[in-house]
Formats: sequence, C-alpha cells, structure tokens
Amino acid sequence: MHRPLIGLTAGIRRGTPQGGPLVAVRQKYAQSVLDAGGLPVVVPPATEDVLRGIFERLDGLLLPGGGDIEPAHFGEKPHPRLGDVEPERDLPELTLCRWALAEDKPVFGICRGIQVMNVAAGGTLYQDIPAQYKTTIVHAPDLSNPRGYIAHTLAVEASSRLAGMVGQQPLPVNSWHHQAIKNLGRDLVVSARAPDGIVEGVETPGHRFAVAVQFHPEDLYEVDERVRRLFAGFITASGA
Repeated sequence: MHRPLIGLTAGIRRGTPQGGPLVAVRQKYAQSVLDAGGLPVVVPPATEDVLRGIFERLDGLLLPGGGDIEPAHFGEKPHPRLGDVEPERDLPELTLCRWALAEDKPVFGICRGIQVMNVAAGGTLYQDIPAQYKTTIVHAPDLSNPRGYIAHTLAVEASSRLAGMVGQQPLPVNSWHHQAIKNLGRDLVVSARAPDGIVEGVETPGHRFAVAVQFHPEDLYEVDERVRRLFAGFITASGA
C-alpha cells in the first residue's frame, strides 16, 4: 500500500546548552499521521528554495499548532495581549500553505494551522479572544486540564467536507487557543463554529483537500472515531 509522505512544519525550541536549539514538533502529530497510514517528515524553517524542494516531494502538508503569528503578516500592530510568537515559522508556513492552496496539494491545518491558512489566504485574526470578542466560552482552559479535555461543541455546516467526515451533529472538542479567525481569507468557507460564533473550521471548496480546524484532533482521535476520520480523509486525499 502506498503511504503518502506528509510534511509537518516545525518550530525552533530551546535545547540544551551543549546541544543548542531543536527543530521540534509534538510527537502526537507524527503519530496521528502514522496511525492514519501516512509517513510523517519534519519540515524545518528554511529558505524558499529549500522549502520548494521539500514541498515538491510531499504528498500532503500538515500545519500543526504552536505560538501566535506576527500581526504584521495580516496588516496589524501587536495587541497588548498578543502571546508568544514564532517568527521563524511564520513565513515558511505561510509560503508552504499558499503553494498548497494554489497547486491543489492536500493541506490540513490544526489550531495555529487554521490561522496560518486564513492569513495565507489574506484573512485576519483576533489577536486575543477575551480582549476582542464578547463571549462566555473559555477557549483556553487552565493548563492543568488534560489535552483531551472537552471545552465545548462545534456546530458543523451540513454541506461541508468536514461534515462528510465527522458528521453534522454537534462535535465535542478540546480547545487550547486565545486567537481566532476574524475576517475570512479568499476562497475559504466556514465549516464549523463554536456556540459563541467563533470560527472553528474552514475549507476550500473544490480543492483536493484544504481543511483546517481550531481544535486539536491529534489529542482526540484515539477515543473518537469521528475525529479519526479527519486524519483518514487527509491521508486518503494525499495518497490519491
């Protein structure tokens, strides 16, 4: 069976004094791709020519969670509640995502990944939900909770590709974000919202697979068959 090669974009993490910085991505992302039948490969921050060489060899692209995006990428100044940014990831991920959207290469965005996809398509973000959006939902629960802690449900659009994978019924999800989509990017449509109206799913109609969600399915797929179908759909599209 052909196992598609899936690129997982990575950030730079502080390492040991002896070893220096690390190129890092959470192991759960790699495991979710492996369990769904793909072959994960870490894509480090790099120059555009290097990224292009990697991109052309990939069957699919996964944009994982992480820190905030520099607001300059969507034409804003930093809000006082802006969190830790990962500037070394921003341009490489935005570039890779734009290529994937333009060239019909399967791309799956998770948490930060949905924000990257929206900004890559020309959209904007709420830099801090509590400061910029009226809601009673806690989108960033206390870190003492387990990663699979269910924070709220999603209303999934009936006609969406997302609904074709997870169903239309309210989907219980975890939540670990303080930013969210504000103005939607070009060619993206909303596929899911939280009960307070925050956009939690987007996709590009007609694309082979351009789907992104705000929650963390890599922490739920082992216990929820509906979420597991997200990864299965992505890997299937990447192997087509």
